[in-house]
Amino acid sequence: MRGVLLTVAYDGTDFSGWAIQKVGRTVADTLNGGVLAVDAKASPLRGTSRTDAGVHAESQMVAFDATLDIAPRNWVLAINSNLPDDVAVQRAQIIPAGFNPRFQCREKTYRYRLSTDRVRDPLRRHRAWRVAYALDPTRMAEEARAALGTHDFRAFRSSGDERTDTVRSLSRVDVVSAEDGRSIDVVVTGDAFLYNMVRILVGTLVDVGRGKATPGTVARAIKEGARELLGETAPPHGLTLEHVELDLPSELGEAWPP
Repeated sequence: MRGVLLTVAYDGTDFSGWAIQKVGRTVADTLNGGVLAVDAKASPLRGTSRTDAGVHAESQMVAFDATLDIAPRNWVLAINSNLPDDVAVQRAQIIPAGFNPRFQCREKTYRYRLSTDRVRDPLRRHRAWRVAYALDPTRMAEEARAALGTHDFRAFRSSGDERTDTVRSLSRVDVVSAEDGRSIDVVVTGDAFLYNMVRILVGTLVDVGRGKATPGTVARAIKEGARELLGETAPPHGLTLEHVELDLPSELGEAWPP
């Protein structure tokens, strides 16, 4: 067998998240169907990030082991011919069999888009959270700095996350205003994330930016580990998995596009 590493993009609007579930349409199940339509004996997929229902991805990394010797270009074209319009393989590369991108992930970057339009834009309804309040991006950016570095982020997770290790490292937490003034992006890069961690951080930055929460809220929540100090969990549709940085094996095969 030979390994294949895919870069996958999807619109999460009509998916119940990445992971296969008993009920609901999922990205993994849909993509797996496309792979098996090409290679009926391919292994189960090994994804990098378990994105939630409604969350999008530009660069989800997925590996599987194939029994067929197919060029990367043909993997891309053949799998895509068996996929619906809201998910597509962007790139394929031959790698050693058994490679698991989840355990070789160095960091992930998520981008959350806030729409600040005074009038709703139907073209952004699935890709941005329209906030009906005046936001102060400078105050939000100052607040975001408290999340940089290595901290115990136990306060920044939903109740469904029962992991005991809640220490994470964030190397980037930027608040970026669009030049046209129509949106504000929160860009977060880290080694790993807790369940709903980015969305809780964004919801808190919004509360600080509109004056509902006081500056220093993020730092206090990190210190005290108390979820109740933070804001609401931002809705999923504004969030996109933008980039995944992997530690790739030394023996890499052909890729397409190069």
